[in-house]
Amino acid sequence: MRRRRALYRATHRGSKELDFLLGRFAEQRIEAMTDIEISVMERLIEIPDPDIALSLFEGNSLGAADLDSLMRHLRCFHGIVLGRIKSC
Repeated sequence: MRRRRALYRATHRGSKELDFLLGRFAEQRIEAMTDIEISVMERLIEIPDPDIALSLFEGNSLGAADLDSLMRHLRCFHGIVLGRIKSC
């Protein structure tokens, strides 16, 4: 139930663009996530869209190492490259 709720919330947050990016990631990864990783995803979903976008596209920190790690995985999943980083 928790996985389904997190998946739904990842795809119905606000802006279509971020719903698409977070939703595709969640669809592919939610089943393999641990409870801790789902908790991090739930925290990410609560963050305002502009902050997520800045973190995703500009590399800004979200203020917690676990959230920043999830954003790195999200960038890697979608092939978003920051600066000189060439691989995931």
